[in-house]
Amino acid sequence: MSPTIKVLLAEDQSMVREALAALLGLEPDIEVVAQVVCGDEVLAAVREHEVDVALLDIEMPGCTGIEAAAQVHKAVPAVKLVVLTTFGRPGYLRTAMEAGADAFLVKDAPAAQLAQAVRKVLAGERVIDPTLAAAALAEGANPLTDREREVLRAAADGSTNAELAAALHLSQGTVRNYLSTAIQKLAVRNRAEAVRIAREKGWL
Repeated sequence: MSPTIKVLLAEDQSMVREALAALLGLEPDIEVVAQVVCGDEVLAAVREHEVDVALLDIEMPGCTGIEAAAQVHKAVPAVKLVVLTTFGRPGYLRTAMEAGADAFLVKDAPAAQLAQAVRKVLAGERVIDPTLAAAALAEGANPLTDREREVLRAAADGSTNAELAAALHLSQGTVRNYLSTAIQKLAVRNRAEAVRIAREKGWL
């Protein structure tokens, strides 16, 4: 008899998390051994429960599912990572793969498909939603550098250049340059539009 696959579920919406846990619990070879609601809790739970596969929602309090995936991939590389998203943004797919994800699926995929993805990644395969894969190829690479993304993310709440500079430990001139370059790359008029477009494409 094959050993049971130990799974961690990271999802902040309790109804979604409980539904996924219940559906996966019906599989004879899969056991959900841990559930967390915050991205910051993922790595500790992975270590504590010695999980085989972590299912990570992108949008969570604390760090995102993609950031949590990167942490786990670096600290416990044997753990397989499945990133789940409500939003079919092609930029998320590329970022998730760069973070070490083994699979990328939308949440409305059938439960049987999710269970099969868990088995496939454990066997060393990669599983990617085909529609998102095609969209990511059509979209092209994220043109923003890590620093430009960091500044844009920080600017999303309407902070002034002075506030951004203080928060990011940069000079105001450097902040201005990063914002200006990002605005030019995204072919928009201002930082608010740059934030909106980058979010829509999954580049932040």
